[in-house]
Amino acid sequence: MDIAFDGRALSSPAGGIRRYVGELWRAMREAVTDVHGIAVGGDPALARALGVRHQPVHWSLPTNPGWCAWALPRGAARTGAAVFHAPAYTAPVWGARPLVVTLHDVSYERHPEWYPHQSDPLRRAFYRHSARRADLVITDSRFSQQEITAAYGIDPSRIHVVPLGVSSLFSPCDTVQRQPVVLHVGDLHPRRNLRVLWNTVRRLRRESPELGNLRLVLVGTDRGSRDALIAEAERDGLAQALLHVPKIDDEGLLQWYRQAAVMAYPSRYEGFGLPLLEAMACGTPVVASHASSIPEVTGDAARLVDPLDAEDWFAALRGVLCDRAETARLSAAGVAQAAGFTWAHTARMTADVWREAASRGTRAHRQVRS
Repeated sequence: MDIAFDGRALSSPAGGIRRYVGELWRAMREAVTDVHGIAVGGDPALARALGVRHQPVHWSLPTNPGWCAWALPRGAARTGAAVFHAPAYTAPVWGARPLVVTLHDVSYERHPEWYPHQSDPLRRAFYRHSARRADLVITDSRFSQQEITAAYGIDPSRIHVVPLGVSSLFSPCDTVQRQPVVLHVGDLHPRRNLRVLWNTVRRLRRESPELGNLRLVLVGTDRGSRDALIAEAERDGLAQALLHVPKIDDEGLLQWYRQAAVMAYPSRYEGFGLPLLEAMACGTPVVASHASSIPEVTGDAARLVDPLDAEDWFAALRGVLCDRAETARLSAAGVAQAAGFTWAHTARMTADVWREAASRGTRAHRQVRS
């Protein structure tokens, strides 16, 4: 079975999308041998590295809607694939049937106040069109399944929950010593609630002498939250206590996971929360919000607190940072929890969705002919 997909996702500016598509097709080669991928457009070298064919697209309008309205459906038609998979929200405007669309979350639809940019109403309309046009939808969590139904009115039976996996790269290392670092991985976005995290680190430095050299390290692209945090740290004479790492490769990310004393994730809304899984796989204790999909990912292997309760965050982080027994418990529990999420499992579940879509398409074709 040939599956065509939007090849631009292989080099998406969103690190989570690149991880999803790359790991999915990497795992597909070994876990699902009867499925073959065709990347429509995008970088042919990246496609070859994953063992998928590349379908060139010679011309396109210079916008995402233009790409989906012109080049992508024409390129998809040339592949002759059994199914087209749109792995990141936007799908061909026409053709490309049967169509499967992955929606990782619908925060932009459920909380537009977090996305005040002028172009966002157009983006939301385009995402809505893609979701409703899909024959089947893939999402990462039961939480997101419910949110997609609430946002778009799509029948839950058309929405398949396929959890993400964790790369084997992310693993513990007993020879690396933990540092007084509170780590956050993910775009610096208003929904990530990073102010409560900075305020907690600042208070821990002030009120706990043994944590006087604690630092907050933010790994990820800035989406509008960085400048205010940096300015606040500088005003308080704590510029050295806040580090932003905007770009990093996998090896560098692995080292931060292994060195951090704790991974903190105060997000108010997540479709999955892949950095949580990566941190747990490295044995890094996790303190996170009891919100959205996060409990589905962490299970009982993390300290979960109210995302907006400053006292809860202070008590939870101080408990993990100062209690060796609690640190050891969370570290071991996290490794065990992460072991249940593999990209091979994600690949097999995704292939099952593609097969269902192909079957639906075959039945629909027979009905039209009859």
